[in-house]
Amino acid sequence: MQIGIKIACLRPLALVLALIIVVPAHSISTEKDSKLRLLLKNAIESNAGFEDRFDAEVWLLDMSNRLGPFISDPEERLKLLMNVHYEAKRVNLAPELVLALIEVESRFDKFAISISGALGLMQIMPFWLDEIGISDKNLFKIRTNLRMGCTILRYYMDMESNDMMRALARYNGSLGSQTYPNKIFKALNTHWFKQ
Repeated sequence: MQIGIKIACLRPLALVLALIIVVPAHSISTEKDSKLRLLLKNAIESNAGFEDRFDAEVWLLDMSNRLGPFISDPEERLKLLMNVHYEAKRVNLAPELVLALIEVESRFDKFAISISGALGLMQIMPFWLDEIGISDKNLFKIRTNLRMGCTILRYYMDMESNDMMRALARYNGSLGSQTYPNKIFKALNTHWFKQ
């Protein structure tokens, strides 16, 4: 038992050391990094759905690095990640799953519009606003889009007794096909759960 506890305590330390190595030392002194550090500090102190400060710092730094190829601005990445984490945790979804879904749906373009009229990061169909009686909301606003998307996915997860394949297919309107859920799983394993 003591060995298990020691190993569990070393994992977070190893992750922090790995993250320190990943962040280039030459970038520490730039003005942009100072702003990023301040944003990171504020995000950690806000504790928006995080277990503790350490979890917040590790997750935000790790996911910010992973989100870099999609969004170049570190400030924009952190703001998005804080919102994704909060909205996903609010409805008991893995934030990494939400990131994978956004990657597939919009490639992180908050102004994306599909050929069928779905809007924003999580590609929400506008009828959902009327469906739940909040038609005055703007689906291009990140927080609104994430709240709607996470709530809809949670609704489908509950409807399908947490069968992720079926819930994702429902989210996409392709129930009976595995193509869309497989795209999400591929993004999840390639970018968001990668070791």
